[in-house]
Amino acid sequence: MLKSIKWIFRRRIVRRRVSLKGRAPEYAKYKEQARSLATARLLYWKTHPAYAEHNFVYGRISIKNVKSRWGSCSKKGNLNFNYHIALLPPHLADYIIVHELCHLSEFNHGKGFWDLVAKAVPAWRELREELKKTRVLK
Repeated sequence: MLKSIKWIFRRRIVRRRVSLKGRAPEYAKYKEQARSLATARLLYWKTHPAYAEHNFVYGRISIKNVKSRWGSCSKKGNLNFNYHIALLPPHLADYIIVHELCHLSEFNHGKGFWDLVAKAVPAWRELREELKKTRVLK
């Protein structure tokens, strides 16, 4: 049984390397640009008047090369962003950053979460639909 588990683990690693191989040069080009954008906008939104009563504390900021997600937030407060946020218009990048920042307070997509997002981005529904129509991740 241990032998089959090792085989599965090795296969996942190989599959991941192959699937991201073609995008590596673009990732290296935009990774630091995406990190500086995310860091600067997180500081801006964290101190925004709409969030004055919230104490958003986040851990590490990571820029990743993933195919299907714009961002994520871990239970430890680490924020992950796709490097493609550097290629988006500023209003869409800000929506993604506010979305993940709000997950630090509400770790779900319930009504309380969307109310929190709406404090800073009242047109979040339209931005969400616009983001779904972008062809960057596909």
